[in-house]
Amino acid sequence: MISRRTALLAGSAGVLAAAGGGVYLAVRDKPEPPAPPSLDANKRLLWRNWSGIEHAYPAVRSAPKSEAEVAQALKASTAPVRVVGAGHSFTGLVPTSGTLMTLDGLAGIERWEGDQPVVRAGMRLGALGPALAERGRAMANLPDINKQSLGGCLGTATHGTGATIKAIHGDVTALRLATATGELIDCDATQNADVFNAARVSLGALGVITQVRLATSANRRLHRKVFVEPFEETLAKAETRWAQHRNYEFYAVPFTDLAANITHDETDAPALARGPDTDTAFLEVLKQLRNLTRFSTPLRKAAAKALLGSAKPEEGIDEGWKLLSTERPVRFNEMEFHIPVENHLAALKEVVETIEAKRPDVFFPIEVRRIAADDAWLSPFQGGPRGSIAVHCHYKDQYDFLFDLIQPIFLKHGGRPHWGKLHSLKARELALLYPNWNDFLAVRARLDPEGRLLNPYLKALLGV
Repeated sequence: MISRRTALLAGSAGVLAAAGGGVYLAVRDKPEPPAPPSLDANKRLLWRNWSGIEHAYPAVRSAPKSEAEVAQALKASTAPVRVVGAGHSFTGLVPTSGTLMTLDGLAGIERWEGDQPVVRAGMRLGALGPALAERGRAMANLPDINKQSLGGCLGTATHGTGATIKAIHGDVTALRLATATGELIDCDATQNADVFNAARVSLGALGVITQVRLATSANRRLHRKVFVEPFEETLAKAETRWAQHRNYEFYAVPFTDLAANITHDETDAPALARGPDTDTAFLEVLKQLRNLTRFSTPLRKAAAKALLGSAKPEEGIDEGWKLLSTERPVRFNEMEFHIPVENHLAALKEVVETIEAKRPDVFFPIEVRRIAADDAWLSPFQGGPRGSIAVHCHYKDQYDFLFDLIQPIFLKHGGRPHWGKLHSLKARELALLYPNWNDFLAVRARLDPEGRLLNPYLKALLGV
């Protein structure tokens, strides 16, 4: 995350361990969580999400290679039918004892309609970027990682950052949906508009999106800057930076009084190599500091400032699809809520203060972004722009405190949960957060009257 110096920082923390904390470090670093059996009693193969907290043993695995095959599987396969993309969601949207469908065989760009590609829903974002660039086009924005399928992004309202830039579903101008009865429905803002309003963020509860038409922008170079500064300085300047920069986000780093800032702005300057990704080394420093100094917050902050406070800024210039997303090899679990902008930074301060007061085991940075409004019925950004706050936990660590300590803060400040991230809200609470909640339920009931797409998690979530 923070320049070539970061690789040295990991070594410095290792020196600290060797100088007196090596045994302590080994004791405090947790073992791998136990994994479920690879086969169940019926010899069904295990499916598990990226972080490892969700799993299932589907009776049927489906990999259609055409819309007709998707429609037939939806109509005839063992229910509940659930679609999996990259498995990067942390909630129970995917697990099923029935049919698990992948759209990896339904990828690529179907055709172009002017500057708008019609993209098959199984295409991964990491492949879509260079494919669009061949035509001189680009997605307006990208999320923090690019492993997701396009369909999966729409199902969970995946987003990037930028005060004037919408989430990915905000650039959908038309889509085709295969329903549980085997019907294929084309929809846009005027044709089957109710389906369009519901399907752009649908949790996979309406059917399977097979193709999407996307608005794109010219493929421009972006100038990326990464720098560390005191957390309070970042808070004071954040609103100005969201107004000034095309993309702006920052990471509040608990127990350091520091924040890592990232900006992207369009430029005509020549390419400048971004350099190797140092996020993993940065996280290792934070984890070792946690292990060695968690008994004393003042000591932990002093050590962090000594190791990280003078990190040199990074820069890179390249096409946006190469810069906006980042590799995330270190697994974690995550809770993210989207807060009204007027409460955004106040909620963040309370989250950081709560973690520092009660959870010394936390070491992951907290991601802070801003997203423009759109009008999809179940979009967290429906009705006005929102600021997101994402709290991460290492996959080996306990994450129950997210529900007990962090979620109440988000709710107090008017937050809506990210559909793919951890939360405990159910239909009664969600209906109060979304003005078109009942409209969505009516479309769902019409398209899937028998509930063939509903696993137990979705039934509870939607109150079906």
